[in-house]
This record gives sequence, C-alpha cells and structure tokens, in this order.
Amino acid sequence: MVATFLGTRGEIDIRSRAHRRHSALALTAGDGTVMVDCGLDWSRAVWRLAPRAIVLTHAHDDHAGGLRGGSPCPVLGTAVTLDAIARFGIAKQRVVEPRTPFELAGLSFEAFPVEHSLRAPAVGYRITSGPTSLFYVPDLVAIPDRHDALARIDAYVGDGAAIARGIIRNRDGVRIGHASIREQLGWCAAEGVARAIFTHCGSEIVRADGRTSSARIRALGRAIGVDATIARDGARLELEPLADR
Repeated sequence: MVATFLGTRGEIDIRSRAHRRHSALALTAGDGTVMVDCGLDWSRAVWRLAPRAIVLTHAHDDHAGGLRGGSPCPVLGTAVTLDAIARFGIAKQRVVEPRTPFELAGLSFEAFPVEHSLRAPAVGYRITSGPTSLFYVPDLVAIPDRHDALARIDAYVGDGAAIARGIIRNRDGVRIGHASIREQLGWCAAEGVARAIFTHCGSEIVRADGRTSSARIRALGRAIGVDATIARDGARLELEPLADR
C-alpha cells in the first residue's frame, strides 16, 4: 500500500510550501486510487485527480468542502456526514457504517467513531491492504475504541493541529477540538505502534521553521519509542508489514 499526502494543512488561513493544501490522502494498492477527504481547496483539483472513490472522515469544509461542485466518483461517508453535504448534489453516494469493514480498489476500510465535533461527527479509518495497515484520523480529541483501532497497525496518521497542548473545549459536556501530538504519541506507545505521521497541520507547525518543528516532534516520539514525523504535501509513505521491518 502506498499513501501519498496530497495536502497537509489544517483549517487555518496561513500556508507554506510544505503545507499548502487542505489535508487529503491518496491510497493506492494496485487497483486504482482512493482519496480520503477532499477539502475546500480541492474543488477543481479533484476532477483532475479522478480517484476511484472519495472516503470522508467528516463534513467540515477542510475535509469535504471540495465536493461543493460535485464529485467525479462515488463518495462514501457516515450517514450524518452524507446528510450534512446533501446540498452538494453528489450523484453517487454510499453510507459507511461504523465498525463494518468495506472494500474499495483492493483496500479494506473500517470506520471508528472519534471525539472531535458535535456539528460534524467524525470517524477515523483503519485501512488495510494484505498484511499492511494504517489508521488515518486527521481530526480528533480521542478514540473511544482505541485498542481495536490501533492494534498491530504499521503506521498511525494523526492530527497535527497542536504539538504539546491540545486545542480542546467542553461543549454541552462533550469534549471537542484536537488532541496534541504529544498525547497521540502516548496512545501509539501504549498500543505498540512504532510509527506516527502527523497531517492536518496547525499554525504552530505551518508558521514555524520546518526543521525546528520536525526535530521537536521526533524528540517527543523518540523519548517513548515512536518514530514520529510531520507529513508534507506530496510526501509518499510505502508501508511494509510489521514482520518485514
């Protein structure tokens, strides 16, 4: 399985050469490309990319706004996500049921509900191709079924909105926002995940010198035994099975 980071910028106004487009991931496993998320600044580019399908984590504009003009392919998401983008007039849709695996272009997806937003409930995806797997969750506060989501994955692709302190608020007794990279690395260490890559980068990363923020995150991971890096637009991740590393 090859994962290409099409975009790595979160819902912020600033951007850099390394983090120019909203977060989106392209996955290829020998039978076409599946795109995960399609933010507002992908509204024209998605037609040129022409993926086999687009899978959405949730309905916020930086993840689904690029579909306002329709889609060149089927769009998959939870019922609440598809309902939120119904006004986009997407012709082909497919409802994703949490914790029910489905197949696309040689890839297996399983959606796990995560804490992130009340208005746009989100999921993360455990994505598998043969013996390799990753968990992709660009926006979250927590994963309620964390052990099942992260067990024996080859890589965790998580929320890069904040490095050491999360951006978390409490609304109607529910936590919303973004867990810190530090906290997510702790989850990886607890579940035996050796590799973590962070996308959906916030201003703390995008505004800073790339070498400085990369070194800081590598050090956070190294302290607890996790290889931690920041994704850049256009970066490729070729996953190898755990047994081959």
